[in-house]
Formats: sequence, C-alpha cells, structure tokens
Amino acid sequence: MARLTSTLRVRPGRGLVLLLAAVYFLLPLAASVIFTIDVPGEGLTFEVYTKIIGAEGFVPSLLLSLELAAATIALVLLLMLPAMVALRLGAPKLRPVVEIVCSLPLVVPPIAFVAGIASVLTWGPEHLSRTPLFQTFVAIQNPDFPFVLVLAYTVMALPFVYRALDAGLRAIDVPTLMEAARNCGAGWARALVTVVLPNLRGALLNASFLTLALVLGEFTVAQILKFRPFAVWIVGVGGSQAQMSVAVSVLSLFVTWLLLLGIAFLGARSATPTSSSEK
Repeated sequence: MARLTSTLRVRPGRGLVLLLAAVYFLLPLAASVIFTIDVPGEGLTFEVYTKIIGAEGFVPSLLLSLELAAATIALVLLLMLPAMVALRLGAPKLRPVVEIVCSLPLVVPPIAFVAGIASVLTWGPEHLSRTPLFQTFVAIQNPDFPFVLVLAYTVMALPFVYRALDAGLRAIDVPTLMEAARNCGAGWARALVTVVLPNLRGALLNASFLTLALVLGEFTVAQILKFRPFAVWIVGVGGSQAQMSVAVSVLSLFVTWLLLLGIAFLGARSATPTSSSEK
C-alpha cells in the first residue's frame, strides 16, 4: 500500500510541468470551442455544429481524405513491412542506410517536394503525349481520386511508418519466429502473415494512425496541386465562415484523439494475451 501511495504521489516539479502542458494544449482548444458556441447577441448555441454535416463540400472532401488515407496506409505498409522484415532477417547491416533514406522526407521541405511533383506532372503530358504513359499521367490526376496524392503521402509517411515498424520489430525475435514457422512447413508469405503480423499489431496500428493523421491534416501538397481534400476544404471555408472552419477543426481534433485512444486500447488488448501467456 505504501508503494502504491508513493507511486500515485506526484512530485511538485512534475505537477508543475503537467499543469503548464495542460494550459498550453487546453487553453487554445477551450478558446476555439468558446469562439464556436458564443454568438454575440444570441448567447451560447451549438447551431454551427449542427450545420457542419450539411455544409457544401464537407462530406465529399472528408470522404476523399478518408479514401486517400486508406490507400496511403495500404500502399506504405505493403512497401515497408516486407522490406523491414527482409532487412531484419537478411541484411541487418543495411539498417542505417534504409533509415537515412526513409528520413529524407523530413529534410526536404513540403513546398520543394510538391514543386518537384508539379514540374513532373507538367513535363509528362507535354513530352509523352504520343506514348501510353500519357494516359497514366491523366489517370493519376483524376479529381475524383487523385492517386498522385497517394504517392506523395506515401513518401511523406515513410519516416513515421519506419519508426513505428522498427520499434515493433525490435520488440520481437523475428528470425526465431520465422524459423519456427518454416520448420512447421509454412512458406515465407504464410509465416509473415500468420506469425509475424499478429506480433506487430501495435506497430501496425501506430503506423496506420500516424499516416491517417498526416493525410487528414496535409494542406500544402493538395492545395498546390489544386485538389480539394478535407484540409483544403477547411481552409476554404475559413475564408467565409470562420466559426464553421474552427468548429470543423475542433471536431477533427476530437476525432483524432478518439482514434488515438482506440489504437492505445487495441494495442493494450493485443498485448494482454502475450503477457498472460508468459506468466
């Protein structure tokens, strides 16, 4: 009991840091909420929140962002997971090289990155108009589903996905698991799906959440390439409907927090059977 009491006791220095962090994060959020519900001359009203779903462009932009996020998550995991497992099994000395390559999107500014993409998209149709690749350039810029954004977001998500998967792979003995699965008659693909992936559930969820947050909040690339996903729609609405824009931002922040709590819950739940089996 004494140990529990000492564990729950917060030192004054730590309490001050927690209080300052809470003020730093919660005060702007509280001010945003008050701005959306306090209407001069009408008092407190939640009318702006009831109008969000019916706002022009809200549902299409949100659905587009969710579709882009799902495609980006699938593509980046499909690229990185087999590569990370193969790296850990067959070429661990190449890990620093892969880490540097995956960290490059953090060094290149988004404005420079999208400027390069825009130059390629402009150059392609002009010089490849008589080749089959012309239709490819047209298809990836389809406004209904701009696959070029998926490619750009995949590159931008590499640092976060790499860190999440690397932490998950470091927590388990991949060579032993794969060898045991192979000795039981499983092929490489089946061993990866049935043995390695269940042990990486937390890492996969973290990588997926980080990618989802990146896609939902990304503005620069989509705006310059003249597409209209959720973040671009929020900025556009803010020019004419400030309260609506802030209300959507607050709701998106709460949704992000709920997703984070859900991922933490799923990660803790997936870790429970392992811990109980070790006992």
